[in-house]
Amino acid sequence: MQNNPTLRSGTNTFQSRSGAKKILFANFPADGHFNPLTGLAKYLQAAGHDVRWYTSPTYKNKLAKLGIPFYPFQKAVDVSNNDFDKAFPDRLKHKTQISRLKFDMINAFIKRGPEYYADIQDIYQEFPFDLMVADVLFTGIPFVKELMRVPILSIGVMPLTETSKDLPPAGLGMTPSSSFFGKIKQNILRTVSERLIFGEPRKVMYELFEQYKIPHNNDGLFDVSIRKSDLLLQIGTPGFEYYRSDLGTNIRYIGALLPYSNAHHQRWTDNRLNRYERVVLVTQGTVEKDIEKILVPTLRAFRNSDVLVVATTGGSGTKELRQRFPDDNFIIEDFIPFNDVMPYAHVYITNGGYGGVMLGIENKLPMIVAGVHEGKNEICARVGYFKLGINLKTEKPRPEDLRAAAEEIFTNNDYRINVAMMCSEFSSYDTYKLFGHYVDELLYPGTAKIRSAIRQLSNN
Repeated sequence: MQNNPTLRSGTNTFQSRSGAKKILFANFPADGHFNPLTGLAKYLQAAGHDVRWYTSPTYKNKLAKLGIPFYPFQKAVDVSNNDFDKAFPDRLKHKTQISRLKFDMINAFIKRGPEYYADIQDIYQEFPFDLMVADVLFTGIPFVKELMRVPILSIGVMPLTETSKDLPPAGLGMTPSSSFFGKIKQNILRTVSERLIFGEPRKVMYELFEQYKIPHNNDGLFDVSIRKSDLLLQIGTPGFEYYRSDLGTNIRYIGALLPYSNAHHQRWTDNRLNRYERVVLVTQGTVEKDIEKILVPTLRAFRNSDVLVVATTGGSGTKELRQRFPDDNFIIEDFIPFNDVMPYAHVYITNGGYGGVMLGIENKLPMIVAGVHEGKNEICARVGYFKLGINLKTEKPRPEDLRAAAEEIFTNNDYRINVAMMCSEFSSYDTYKLFGHYVDELLYPGTAKIRSAIRQLSNN
């Protein structure tokens, strides 16, 4: 599987075109929403298109290194990297998980939509873009689509949230049931979640739509941006998603989508990787700063053992962890390129970040997942459901549970077989070629129809 767009220029469908287009990227200000889109932007830029980006000032330096012009938030409140407490001090008054979830949906996402739209209107005066590419949780999508009449291509940066008659409600980390009573329960829960759990955010969203005269059909809270997009390109494959008999007609799978890399870095290595028969890789991402959640329990789990633990901290508590856990079987670093270490690992412990899970699948690496918030419960649920690893269903696992789960994966080859099969499915998707095709479909609809007709005739 190839995820470096600079190496895919031979398949770029735009290189022979004389008319470059103006394309605006936009994202909700969090790394998991920004990073996967970087390769797509560089792919289009390499094809000769004028690509620019609207996002938080947090990403100014990264975009400068990528050579992509940048428009910062002006009117929009910045909630970079999920630091909602800083942006909204009133959030601290909400003590329960559900209460905070509703607060976040309203204040971090829904109410920001009109502000994004106001900024983008100003951008359009200088840069009249032909297409907007945005992560699907960017709440400016309905405003740009309906009020500016610009085509929207959204990217599914987390598991598909579209409501389905075949599934429980999205957002709760539940897996689908095939039993008669299980399906009845799912139907009831979908109604309850829409009206009670997500009723207040939904009401706020539709009040804004009516204020701006944006048409809607009272779609579910998680369906609006999907259905307002001309196309949703979902990261992953059908095999890593629950079956829907009523899948939206504008949804396409594009395989693993990883951040842009120029493929030039000094390869990381450590001679201990070849000395241990069992290697565990653990991370809790760059956003989660509390080392006590996953890093410390994992190190405790394998202290005085014959398992090598490679821990990447994202820069949180590295020095402290090295002092607390000086054991020879522990490697503790701020950052290690996962493609350098994953081929040596036998188990991957993570809080369920989507990009990390994609890399785990790509490297045929079974996982132990322990995440709940920011949609990670949905990612972890899929890892467990498809038996690619073990879902501990918590964000604070106990050392004994981590060790037991690792032992299960060490001794049960089914997990490795399942993740290898999923890797094979992912490898069948030429991500950037597919992306180019779908962009082509929106930018040049006439020629896309002609090519489709020619293919149909040739098949006959």
